[in-house]
Amino acid sequence: MSRFVSAAFCALFMMSFSLTDVNAATGKAVYDANCAACHKDGIMGAPKTGNKPAWAPRIAQGMTVLVDKSIKGYQGKKGMMPAKGGNTKLSNADVKLAVEYIVSLSK
Repeated sequence: MSRFVSAAFCALFMMSFSLTDVNAATGKAVYDANCAACHKDGIMGAPKTGNKPAWAPRIAQGMTVLVDKSIKGYQGKKGMMPAKGGNTKLSNADVKLAVEYIVSLSK
């Protein structure tokens, strides 16, 4: 029993450190798992991450508009964005972090 308790405390201790790191990288993690599939290569008309000319007019609309369109989905002239990138299990906060991450790479 004591090994189990020790292992449990050890796991909790390690998680307390990793949660901080995970929270700091959540935008990147959400992007890598959900957004990069389209935004890395411009699939379905998605503006490529880091393409400043493609992102400039989008960024000019403001973060509220970008996040809202990313959460609800968007149909544009050049392509479409499914709601939450097609992963409806993402929280709105996760989507916001991913959008902030993409914008930070695309300014």
